[in-house]
Amino acid sequence: MKEQSNSKGFAILSTAMMIVKLLSLIYSPFIFRILGGNRSFGIYNVTYMIYTFIYVITNSGIPSAISKLVSEFIVVGNYRSATKIFKISRLMLIIVGTIMAIVMFLVSAPITRIMHSPEARYSVIALCPAILFTSVGSTYRGYFQGRGNMKPTAISQVLEQIFNTVFSLLFAALLIGYGIEYGCVGATIGTTLGALVSSLFLIITYEKSKNSEGFNLKNTGNRIIHTNKQIFKRIIKYSIPITLCIGVPSLGSLIDIYNMISRLMVGGISENYAQSLFGIYSKFNVLTAVPITIISALAVTVLPAISKAVTLNNKKLTESKINFAYKISFIISIPAAVGLSVLSKPIYALLKYNDGYNIMLVGAGIVIFMALFQIQISILQGMGKIYIVTLYSILGIVIKYAINYILIAIPSINIYGAIIGSLVGFLVPVILNSIYIKVNLKLKIQPKAYIFKCIISSIAMGLAGYVIYIVLNFAIGFVTKGYINNAISVIVAIVVSIIIYVYTMILNKGITDEELNLVPHRIRRFIPFSNTQRA
Repeated sequence: MKEQSNSKGFAILSTAMMIVKLLSLIYSPFIFRILGGNRSFGIYNVTYMIYTFIYVITNSGIPSAISKLVSEFIVVGNYRSATKIFKISRLMLIIVGTIMAIVMFLVSAPITRIMHSPEARYSVIALCPAILFTSVGSTYRGYFQGRGNMKPTAISQVLEQIFNTVFSLLFAALLIGYGIEYGCVGATIGTTLGALVSSLFLIITYEKSKNSEGFNLKNTGNRIIHTNKQIFKRIIKYSIPITLCIGVPSLGSLIDIYNMISRLMVGGISENYAQSLFGIYSKFNVLTAVPITIISALAVTVLPAISKAVTLNNKKLTESKINFAYKISFIISIPAAVGLSVLSKPIYALLKYNDGYNIMLVGAGIVIFMALFQIQISILQGMGKIYIVTLYSILGIVIKYAINYILIAIPSINIYGAIIGSLVGFLVPVILNSIYIKVNLKLKIQPKAYIFKCIISSIAMGLAGYVIYIVLNFAIGFVTKGYINNAISVIVAIVVSIIIYVYTMILNKGITDEELNLVPHRIRRFIPFSNTQRA
């Protein structure tokens, strides 16, 4: 199995995640309309917040440990221990996945009542099998990622989203006639089917690759053959703190639901309207998740890459990987925040979200801090500094909860208090993590130069995109009005804005050949000043 470069792995995963998010964006307005508006969309999102928390607790620690440990063993030529890690982890995750699926079933009634959304109970139950299926699939993903092969993960994620999109919409439409509860159940069926198909694909890919050249490699040198007990201890040692690290933000999101709805009610808002406001906030989360999925691809490739650099005790390589991760994070998140803010109203109209664009207008900047936070988690995980990032995550959640608790209950602020709380809740751990990486780990991180270039290019992009939208919207208005006019104008504005951003970044040397190599060759041929053109 051929190992891919860090850049190529990121390109493969980010492309897959863009396809996944495109499908998700297509799916989101349809499910919004099928379920019947903000309140039912809010209930649907409560279901997925609960599912996501159980999913993270089950599937974050052990797969990350697999990726980290497999990459560490392979870099020193200990292939037998790398394979043993995978097999023991697979058994562990099947057991854990089964237990957590049962737990999810048992807590479905009380937890949905606590979240002021008892209508979500049956849809939570419908997602229980998905926990087991994803547990199996995440084992194989962790193993392939540890070996530097991101392609199986990418294909499996696309397959999963295709099945999720098609069957969730189908069953939601079939069952919504029986009430919101059943419509939400239908909207979860595709998730379970997608998880099953994805897991089956990964299993088949693994079985086929076992017979390929370069898969069953023999150990180089006198490598230690670890016992099952030693392997188990190492998995536990890495997986528990990683689960805590990643689980804490997810727990914060779950607490956020209760905090948000209950504090809105304290401010004099009825439970139904509070659920509707949470539905509006959920639409904000759906859109901000689009650029974050690309950052997630970067985070997945960064973890084993930094683990290898640390294992080799190569400080220069470690600094290079970290700086690369930071730079790509800024290159993606800053223009995404500007674009979502400037074009918030037409984007909401395109997706038929009806209302709530003002939240995006003021809150899009959160994307930058979310992206940085996610990258920092992977960096510190890769360096074995898991507890410190967990501590800072908890601190961020406490601050966020406190701000939400105070501001959301103020009628004139209400849901905007959640935006302020999230912004500060991410900003604090990002600053603390940055200080720790620079001061305690003595690593040279130099983001100032490329941050400035990203900001300048993003401002140019935002201004151009807004002007293009206004001009097109006015011109096309002579031919057609309404949705079609807006759709054509906003899509053209987004595409041209991206081109302007890339060109501007190349002109001010904010994008180097290394970043351009992440772009598929067929597209790179049309980019001026690229290494392809110079050659």
